[in-house]
Amino acid sequence: MFTDQLLQGKVVLITGGGTGLGRAMGEKFLSLGAKLAITSRREDVLAQAAAEMGGEVFYTPCDVRDAAQVEAMVEAVYRHYGKVDVLINNAAGNFASPTERLSTRAVDAVLNIVLHGTFYTTLTLGKKWIDEAVSGVMLNIVTTYASTGSGFVVPSAAAKAGVLALTRSLAVEWAPYGIRQVAIAPGLFPTDGAWSRLAPTPELAEKLVNSVPLKRVGDPEELSNLAAFLISDHASYINGEVITIDGGQWLQGAGQFNDLLDVSSAEWDALSELTRKGK
Repeated sequence: MFTDQLLQGKVVLITGGGTGLGRAMGEKFLSLGAKLAITSRREDVLAQAAAEMGGEVFYTPCDVRDAAQVEAMVEAVYRHYGKVDVLINNAAGNFASPTERLSTRAVDAVLNIVLHGTFYTTLTLGKKWIDEAVSGVMLNIVTTYASTGSGFVVPSAAAKAGVLALTRSLAVEWAPYGIRQVAIAPGLFPTDGAWSRLAPTPELAEKLVNSVPLKRVGDPEELSNLAAFLISDHASYINGEVITIDGGQWLQGAGQFNDLLDVSSAEWDALSELTRKGK
């Protein structure tokens, strides 16, 4: 299904589209025939990305924490392309910290980008689609811990849980308008921005990688392929679903006895003997 015509004629708007996974997805969409609109706070980063990505790329700066800027950004994309077919809510912010060390400003910094920003773009574009009686697809990038919660990234967990609830809620409410909602929950996909805040030392990075059953991080192309499928017409019956792509990491953490992977063969022999003796 991944022909160079898969997304032919579709205009895809990506928040946080100038760097990291946003840019990787954009490059994949371009290779499949899409036209791209990318936005983020830094115009210089957007300009460089647009020049390097190839294909038809329109960029306009926007701070998604500001609803007025979001509305202006969407209008700018419409002036340029005349339409938007797909919205990728990718802009995010996160860092690891004990929760008791957080200031209210630190909490706001994450919630305003992830939850409020996603809601602003979703609401602005959704109203436009409904008013114009056109269909569309919204793809939200969440996390594996949006469903489970996670210590040390609590603002992100709370914000992403809200985005997941938004995805599932609008999948029902907006389906009659032909607006489809999907989400991706990535595991470890290192990018310069996120990785430097979440795994700032080699020891911590190694610990994170070892928490993945496949013992590796994800390749951005793997996520981009999934995103391309989900926004394409081949996935037109997938609505309200979140797809996890994490090498099995969250399942390893969910299993009550999964830490027994660290038990050596000799230790298992001793444990087996004790078990047979009823001890």
